[in-house]
Amino acid sequence: MKILITGGAGFIGSAVIREILSETDFEIVNVDKLTYAGNLESLPGAELMDRYRFEHIDICDEKAVAGVLTKHEPQMIMHLAAESHVDRSIDGPSTFMKTNILGTFCLLEQTRHYFATLEGVKKSNFRFVHVSTDEVFGDLEGTDSYFSEATSYDPSSPYSASKASSDHLVRAWGRTYGLPVLITNCSNNYGPYHFPEKLVPHMIINGLAGNPMPLYGDGSQIRDWLYVEDHAKALLKVLTKGKIGETYMIGGNNEKTNLAVVSFICDVLDEYVSEKPQGKKSFRDLITFVEDRPGHDGRYAIDATKIREELCWRPDETFDSGMRKTVLWYINNRRWWDRIISGSYSLGRLGI
Repeated sequence: MKILITGGAGFIGSAVIREILSETDFEIVNVDKLTYAGNLESLPGAELMDRYRFEHIDICDEKAVAGVLTKHEPQMIMHLAAESHVDRSIDGPSTFMKTNILGTFCLLEQTRHYFATLEGVKKSNFRFVHVSTDEVFGDLEGTDSYFSEATSYDPSSPYSASKASSDHLVRAWGRTYGLPVLITNCSNNYGPYHFPEKLVPHMIINGLAGNPMPLYGDGSQIRDWLYVEDHAKALLKVLTKGKIGETYMIGGNNEKTNLAVVSFICDVLDEYVSEKPQGKKSFRDLITFVEDRPGHDGRYAIDATKIREELCWRPDETFDSGMRKTVLWYINNRRWWDRIISGSYSLGRLGI
């Protein structure tokens, strides 16, 4: 089995590749543009494996995408390449429109042409898995409602609007052209190799540096937290056992306020880091509140009943176990994130 994965040098994509290389004998073709958040150092040892190949291309480049499909002849595609930072989408939405919408369109079109050339078992076994987010649904009212596969789309940010658009494109190409597509929508991921601008690594790294740990508003926004390695296992289930044309919600069943998340991070730091920030008794003393961002959704929560019942998946990690592993990983892998902070990772992420 040969799988082409777009965005495989990113946070979730690299976790998927590590999972597949570790737990299967599948071949991997990693297609990544290597933007600022792409880092081949998140795939230690992969380049030494005969069943791993890397292609440095932009999914918006039609000729390059067509060439990769012809060259490698993948039997399945998993599409994770995307711009994903909400704050960046507010400051500069055009990149999100190009990558998330036009890039997905380009990939779908070239996959459609490639799929038309397949015959027999190769055609019947082919599938295209599109990895999306729960943010396409907007936010939830109250505390007893959940996103499901039937929830209407109501995106709040340029990022979530671009991802919603890509979801609609994938469904349209499935229905109009018969492309065998599946879609997943996941909750907030966290774990090792997460780019430092995201909430969890940003707070851990700031804490270790003794810098303020800034929270939007009062920190009361609620998210469902999913350990990235659990997400990778779920995606592998969808890829190999999911039903064509279906959507699967993937959640951790771990609703926490942002304040509760950061407070837990501080408690783990207090436990494992003996030297506290200067003039502070606890890392919690670094928590600060800043002006909320525009259009900030209040609550996300996922009902993952379908994937649990149909594909027998459930997360292995609780919030406490997964977040503890994450904090300890950042404590013990300073070189990885320190190279990003210093900018020297730009060579490593290009494989130099």
